[in-house]
Amino acid sequence: MRQPLLQVENLSKAFTIRSGPLGQHKSSLQAVNDLSFTLMEGETLGLVGESGCGKSTTGRLLLRLLEADHGRVLFQGRDVLKLDKNQLRRLRREMQMIFQDPAASLNPRHRVGEIIGEPLLIHGLAKGKQLQEEVYHLLDKVGLDKDHYDRYPHQFSGGQRQRIGIARALAVRPKLIVCDEPVSALDLSIQAQVVNLLQDLQEEFNLTYLFIAHDLSVVKHVSDRVAVMYLGRIVELASSEQLYLAPRHPYTEALMNAIPALEPGGHKSRPILQGEVPSAINPPSGCPFHPRCPYAEQRCHHERPELVEKESAHLAACHFSSRVGRFKVA
Repeated sequence: MRQPLLQVENLSKAFTIRSGPLGQHKSSLQAVNDLSFTLMEGETLGLVGESGCGKSTTGRLLLRLLEADHGRVLFQGRDVLKLDKNQLRRLRREMQMIFQDPAASLNPRHRVGEIIGEPLLIHGLAKGKQLQEEVYHLLDKVGLDKDHYDRYPHQFSGGQRQRIGIARALAVRPKLIVCDEPVSALDLSIQAQVVNLLQDLQEEFNLTYLFIAHDLSVVKHVSDRVAVMYLGRIVELASSEQLYLAPRHPYTEALMNAIPALEPGGHKSRPILQGEVPSAINPPSGCPFHPRCPYAEQRCHHERPELVEKESAHLAACHFSSRVGRFKVA
């Protein structure tokens, strides 16, 4: 039986937005709103949604790269949000992150050996010849060569730079890795290679992933369970198989409609999501999805649905989830 590695309870984060010529007008943007979920040891939880829904903010809150306003983040029973600076530094070994843009997350003035070796030095895990050998070993694990040790990031392709970022995250042998859209900046042919690499490393090192993405077709192949976010909230949570065979939230259905069909005309009978994501500064009342929802009724305008179990281990936040169309994604 898998044990819970990470338990997130009522996590919230708002940002203050200033406007006006002198920034005198303040408004609050609720990026993450009362988020709760559990991540089991060795599993991959996909976190999906359109840009601006709070996915990346959630990942940063879990690792305390941003400070939460409310909630708890329990890592093996310890509340990450209550740790002091020294305790948090020790916990960094257990929780790492792979960033979306490797060109921005790798120091252009450091050689690859320094970039990958830095976490080992910081945590006192290796130095000298041992450090160099460990970096060689990590380069090999991610499909790079020893000769890359003394090169700079700009000398690599996008896929190779992401492999360097993966090696850096793997260096301290963490238990949890937050993958923040790790393939979205890569060509399609390279995406599959990086996803396969992440799966191989997960099996070898018993890693747990929170895999953040906006593309459901990528998440389908890597995730054990999938959580769908909309305007800072999880609106559906289920196993990957359940979610793709029978979505229970209209937003999930709309995201699936947006997946390109394998055959011409394959989506003609599927409605495409209309409208834009509402502003998180002034979200709609009731269900936040109702302005774009084909199933919405008057109740949806005033009453926000809770995330509840619709079927065994299949949660959705929708008053009329039974109306959502059932289909298989090619």
